[in-house]
Amino acid sequence: MTFPSVQEQLDLITANTVEVISQEELEKKLFKSSKTGTPLKVKLGADPSRPDLHLGHSVVLRKLRDFQDLGHEAILIIGDFTAMIGDPSGKSKTRPQLSAEEARQNGETYFEQASRILDPEKTTICYNSDWLGKMNFSDVIRLASHSTVARMLERDDFERRYRSQEPISLHEFLYPLAQGMDSVHLHNDVELGGTDQKFNLLVGRDLQREYGIDPQVCITMPLLVGTFGDEKMSKSLGNAIAFNDTPEDMYGRVLSIPDTLIETWFRLLLPQPKHSVELFRQIIHQNPREAKRTLAREIVELYHTTDHAHKAEEHFDRVFVQKKAPTEIEEFFFDASSMQLVDLLVELGAVDSKSDARRLIKQSAVQVEDEKITDINHTIHLTAEAKTIKAGKRKFFKVLAKKDF
Repeated sequence: MTFPSVQEQLDLITANTVEVISQEELEKKLFKSSKTGTPLKVKLGADPSRPDLHLGHSVVLRKLRDFQDLGHEAILIIGDFTAMIGDPSGKSKTRPQLSAEEARQNGETYFEQASRILDPEKTTICYNSDWLGKMNFSDVIRLASHSTVARMLERDDFERRYRSQEPISLHEFLYPLAQGMDSVHLHNDVELGGTDQKFNLLVGRDLQREYGIDPQVCITMPLLVGTFGDEKMSKSLGNAIAFNDTPEDMYGRVLSIPDTLIETWFRLLLPQPKHSVELFRQIIHQNPREAKRTLAREIVELYHTTDHAHKAEEHFDRVFVQKKAPTEIEEFFFDASSMQLVDLLVELGAVDSKSDARRLIKQSAVQVEDEKITDINHTIHLTAEAKTIKAGKRKFFKVLAKKDF
């Protein structure tokens, strides 16, 4: 197989990275790969702690796609076994463990979602329960013998928790070792991860060396800051944009980010932007609002279509700029002549609970036919003629009775 020149490969691989451990070793691997025509094996692991991937995941997925585009082998590890341990990276307390069934169910959608970025026909997908699940207690003891407590306490989050007397469960020490065994099993040449994964990646590198395998190169990528502008993107923090979000939600949430994030999101989230970084930086300086709209359109195009992106922009302008209802609103039919508004909001899926519905109403965030409702006991009378309900800033519904009572 023929590859681009080593320098061309290095330019693409190192773009936007935080750290390459080590670049000298990476160059050697690329020279050997070019000389023998053998692709490098590049690994990325993802624990299915939640069923949805979000834009934060796309940063490392796009780097894996860079390797694919250069002709190397991409290996996506679904950490269904390690998810049962719970990755302690960046956590101030023990992370909840998933059951095997929960981990497997969450992992089922990962490959389909990741394939929006990766070339699925050139991606090897593995579940690490296939090898970690076969280890017995003797195997675990032998694995644990390759590390020390002192080494584990070098990890920043473990050290912080130890000094502040926060509990550290013994099984958390096993997590980086289990992830490292993925690298031992696969004999991969490179492993990718966010900066919070650096310790785990280095453990994999050390374990490969212990098992007589040429150690992997570790490449860390920046952690994407979420929509609020302070902490890293996370579904649990409510600051994430999921791959599966609707075009309208995706567009609107991109527009909600602080101006300080525009350039970083542009660099990390768009694989082949229509503008150079320098030109886009000028657009940001001259008109940050237009720069953000451009960013939002291009992100929606990546996960949906160009048509969806334009319709999402039109939807945003109509609803949030012109303060009008969307042109298309889903209709819901009910077998009743009247319903309490609180109950109706729950039935529509606008809120998760009646208490959330009451809170939304008290905040004057619910409208029926353009009239703000503040009475939590308000009753909606249903007829064959649709009534439009707005819940919060982005949720619209049309409600009707199945028959005219």
